[in-house]
This record gives sequence, C-alpha cells and structure tokens, in this order.
Amino acid sequence: MDVVKTKVVNRLALWQQALLAVAVIIVLTVLYQQLKSNKVSVARSQIIVAQVQQGDLDVLVSGYGILKSHRQQLLSAKTAATVQEIVLKPGAIVAADSVIVRLDNPELQQQLDNAKQELAKLRANLRQLTLNNTREVLNETATFAQINAEYENAKLNLAAETTLMKQGVVSSLNYQRSILNEAQLKQRLEIAKQRAVQLKAVHQEAENIQLEWINQQQGLVNTAKRKLDSLTVRAGFAGVLQNLAVELGQSLAPGQEIALIGSTKELIALINVSQNQVDQVAVGQAVEVDTRLAKVMGQVTRINPVVINNTVEVEVSLPEQLPENARPQLNIDANILVASLTNVRYIERPANIKSNSQAQLYRIDAAQNKALLTDIEFGRQAGRFIEIKQGLELNSQLIISDLTNLAQTHPELDIY
Repeated sequence: MDVVKTKVVNRLALWQQALLAVAVIIVLTVLYQQLKSNKVSVARSQIIVAQVQQGDLDVLVSGYGILKSHRQQLLSAKTAATVQEIVLKPGAIVAADSVIVRLDNPELQQQLDNAKQELAKLRANLRQLTLNNTREVLNETATFAQINAEYENAKLNLAAETTLMKQGVVSSLNYQRSILNEAQLKQRLEIAKQRAVQLKAVHQEAENIQLEWINQQQGLVNTAKRKLDSLTVRAGFAGVLQNLAVELGQSLAPGQEIALIGSTKELIALINVSQNQVDQVAVGQAVEVDTRLAKVMGQVTRINPVVINNTVEVEVSLPEQLPENARPQLNIDANILVASLTNVRYIERPANIKSNSQAQLYRIDAAQNKALLTDIEFGRQAGRFIEIKQGLELNSQLIISDLTNLAQTHPELDIY
C-alpha cells in the first residue's frame, strides 16, 4: 500500500510544476508586450499643461534677505568702567539724547576735581601777574613823569640863562652846565619812553605764557569732564537700539562695545542672490522689495564680491517713504529686473528646466489626446516664466509636469 501511494503523490507534484511554469510564461509574455510597447496612458487630471504665449517679458532674478539700517553707530566705552544701570533694552526706540546705559568710575570724578583745582590756581596766578604788572607800569609812569618834569624845568632854565649869557649876567661855566643838564635829561626821557614800551611788551608776553598754561589746563579739565560725561551712554541719534552687549555689573575696558544704534527711517535691503544668477545683476537695476504687507521699489547700489553659502549679497537702496511694517532685520523677498524682453515666446517654466538650456518635453497635439517628445531650446528665465527660442510655436501646449522617468523610454503618451 505504501508504494502505490508514493507514486500518486509524485505524479501530482509534477502536474503542479507544469501549471506553475505555464503561468510564469504567460506573465512574462504580458510584461514583455507591455515593455515592447512605446505608449503609456496618463490622465489629464494628473499632469500640468501650459500654453505658449507671446509678448513682452521682464527677466527677474529672485532673492531673499533682510532690511538693515543704512546708518549705524557703535557705542563703546571711552574709559574703564563698571555697568551701573541698564536703562533701555534691544528693540527700544531712542532719541538722540536717550540714555542707554549708566557706567561708574570714581577715579574720573577725582581727576576732574584735581584738574579744576589746578586750573583755578593758574587763573589766580594770572590775576597776581596782572597786579604785579600794573604796579610796575605805575612806577614806571611816575618815573617818566618825574624825568619829564625835570627836563621841562631844565629847558626853561637853559632858555633863561641863554638870555642872561648874552647880557653877561651868567658865567660861561654855569651856562655850559645848564646845556649839559638839559641834554642829559632829554636822553633820560627817551630811555624812559623806550623802557615803557619794552615793559608793556614784556608784560604782554608774560600774560600770554600764563594764558597758554591756563588753556592747556582747561583742555585737561574738558577731557576729564568728557570722560565723566561718557559714563552716561546716550544714543547719539534717533533710531532703534539694535544690540546691547553688556550686562549689569560688568567691567568694561576702553573701546569695548556697549550697544549698536541703527536708523529706523533710513533703511537698505540686503538681498541674497544665487551665485548662478548674480552675473545678470548690475548696479543701477530696479528692484521690487516685498515686505509681506506691501511692495516698494529700490535700486541696486552694491554687489558683494564674496560668495557665501552659494549666494552673493546685493545691497539695495530704498526710498524714504517705506511701508509701516518696515524695520531693521525684517525678512523680505525681492525681484531684481535685469532685462526686458520684447515680443518673445514664453511659457510657464517646466519642472527642472534651467535658463539657456535644451530639453525634450511632451507637446500635446491638436487632438488633445496624444503627447510627443519635442526638442526645445529655452532662453532666459523671467520669474515663473521662461523664454522659448526654438521648438514650439505660439499657442502650443506643453506638459510642464516632471515626467523624466517616462521620457527616457516613451517618446509618445496617450492622454485620456
């Protein structure tokens, strides 16, 4: 019984294998026929179709970035100090005289007091010098007056003796003595005049020297006062406090950063543009800046030559009248008008297509039920549109969905 049963089981296993082989052959045949066919079908609802248009087209280079204050001022410590009080924090709107931080340094007050005392001493010395000079001038004036009186008296005496000499009343010796006395007094008078002039010049020079010392000391007082005043850190101009780099109780060294003030009205835009497109950008081109709530026109003023993270920074000047939400560090989008194309054919840019490139894409026929691969030459990109140089006529329809996987094996599609 066991032998007969074994033969039946073996016959059934062979029959099952034969059926499996036939099924595999049928499946392979069907797959082969499908692969052999160059046509596949796609639903119209599953593809994106665009139509070729003709007209004027603005070539735009898109970018993103932020608004930045055109005018900025870095506030730093003028001398060693300690942060005593923080009055305002980042984001605060400030006026020119707004106090940002108060610092403390007791030595500065002592320096100012010492400088003022020395200045007062020098001024007292000047007053003493002026008094001494006045006294000398008075003494010299009195001496001059005395000599002048003696000289006038000698002149009168000589005139009288000259008459008497002719009459023989005065001896020749006395007459000669009167002449000598008059000449000596005249000489003394001239010397007294010269001394008065020179004394005045000497006094003036001495006072000038004293004044120079006073001016120098006044400069030291002013410097000490400025250092003391600098402990009260003010904004300097109207704007916004963009950054505060200190903490309460922090010790500061001369020149250390305290805060950054930026203007709120005078703003510029810093746009990051792809390095592949920045070659089209030039200074002077118009720029449309989108602040999310409004759009404003600007102009390219500078192009940074450095590439960072595959982008190049483009600086854009903005008008004085800006949208209400415009403020420093606001994220923005921008479109730079790099060229204007006149009367060209264009279409909405297909997926994965770049400017000035060639590609094969599906063009829908007139019956709207088939699409054939067509060689197309593209030109410049303008926002979401791209110029067509060759391969498509006006009003032609093109599948702009990404069908790269089908285009490699199927030159024709059925559309239902």
